[in-house]
Amino acid sequence: MPFKRKKLKIKLIVAASENNVIGVQNDLPWHLPDDMNYFKETTINSVVIMGRNNYLSIPKKYRPLKDRVNIILTKKTEFHAPNCVIANSLEKAIELAKLEKKENIFIIGGGKVYKYALDKNLVDLIYLTRIHASIEGDTFFPKINLKKWKKINSKFHKKDKKHKFSFTFLIFKKVN
Repeated sequence: MPFKRKKLKIKLIVAASENNVIGVQNDLPWHLPDDMNYFKETTINSVVIMGRNNYLSIPKKYRPLKDRVNIILTKKTEFHAPNCVIANSLEKAIELAKLEKKENIFIIGGGKVYKYALDKNLVDLIYLTRIHASIEGDTFFPKINLKKWKKINSKFHKKDKKHKFSFTFLIFKKVN
């Protein structure tokens, strides 16, 4: 019997405040080192898919994200990013990601990409860091319909000297 690869799950990873803010003026509205480490550890050796603005919001010294295949979504045909793959749709990006033979594919933002992925039912798992604060911002994560998602993991992190806010790492699985 030939080896059959199990269906690759598409994952989404995001940090969002209680009021679903994920960004302000192309930057993160908080500094949470343990969340940044969680993001790095969770996405390392994976394919990460992001919108062009999200890519450009990453400080130059960290672009492309190291030890990950970076796929950038853009309709701008002249856009070029060294050592990155460019795709003009999320569906095309997912096709290209599957060719990379990596175990994980993560959608990492921004707001419009998250909304499209969830609206089109393209995501199997959501890794959500919920920041326990209401924060001003201009970029938002869509509200999760909890009838379609089941929480499968949760880990609380209280605020401390390095973290201005408490937050919880949550993982949701799509309900079939």
